[in-house]
Amino acid sequence: MKFFPISLRGLASGLCLSLAAFAGAAHAEYPADKPVRIVVPFAPGGGTDLIARTLGLGMSQALGQTVIVENKPGAGTVIGTDLVAKSAPDGYTLVIATMAHAVNPSLLSKLPYNNDTAFAPVSLVGRGPNVLVVRTESPYKSVKDVLDAVKSGKKLTYASQGNGTSAHLAGEMFVNLTKADLLHIPYRGAGPAMNDLLGGQVDLFFGTAAAVSSMVEQGKLRALAVTTPEPSPAFKGVPTVAATVPGYSVESWYGFFVPAGTPAPVIAKLNAAIRKAAQSPEFVKKVEHEGLVVNASDPAEFDRYVKAEEARWRKIVKENNIKAD
Repeated sequence: MKFFPISLRGLASGLCLSLAAFAGAAHAEYPADKPVRIVVPFAPGGGTDLIARTLGLGMSQALGQTVIVENKPGAGTVIGTDLVAKSAPDGYTLVIATMAHAVNPSLLSKLPYNNDTAFAPVSLVGRGPNVLVVRTESPYKSVKDVLDAVKSGKKLTYASQGNGTSAHLAGEMFVNLTKADLLHIPYRGAGPAMNDLLGGQVDLFFGTAAAVSSMVEQGKLRALAVTTPEPSPAFKGVPTVAATVPGYSVESWYGFFVPAGTPAPVIAKLNAAIRKAAQSPEFVKKVEHEGLVVNASDPAEFDRYVKAEEARWRKIVKENNIKAD
């Protein structure tokens, strides 16, 4: 019997090549074996939920796989975001993030995840204003009316879809710049917040354009002002908060993250699907009508944008002494 010498180096090299080929095949097959899940860290019925579900349809077509939306509200988006941070980094679980993702590290004393190391960026989707709204029966028809009411001793409340969300920060910045005595009432999503606004349980809501536009259009809510420095084409005739409160500026945004460690080829495939869905005529028409400007980006661009937002809000939270309720 003849024995042939075996090179350990050659065996290891061959094994690495085989594993690499196997991994490459697995990536190439993504997402073949199970549905892709988008976690929305808010209750159903709000603007973020609407955007996730609309995008999910387009992503499903682009990926050739079912995309499901799962609502995990609570703790100012922390519960749903933490779920994704602790999920397998395989591309089958994403979180749709908002401004809260960039604000929470400054606003909250402790998070169950590290923003800088727990996630990998996939794509920015779009940016737009928040809108200060009241129910149509409200006596307030302008920002000045609200300020005058507070000065006269009225105890007004404003709703948000949770601590650290754009609606919360928009209200807090308003309070800090005007010294108006407004009470913040956090909800587990924009849907519940709007229900109580319509029912008269709260007075004001700095809601995202996606959440409130249809109610404004139907005449159920009155738009008093937009939070961006410039007026929004989607809300013609509606002034800016800054026109009455100089220096005021708040912008909402939406984007996707996956758990850190998700393979680059999988992220690239998700990015392509998100960009294709976001740039579709159907999605653009829907969200532009609601004040959102589509800014679908690559992962690196999104990462830079979020880091800039984190730095911006860190400064604002500190200088304005903004606290989570």
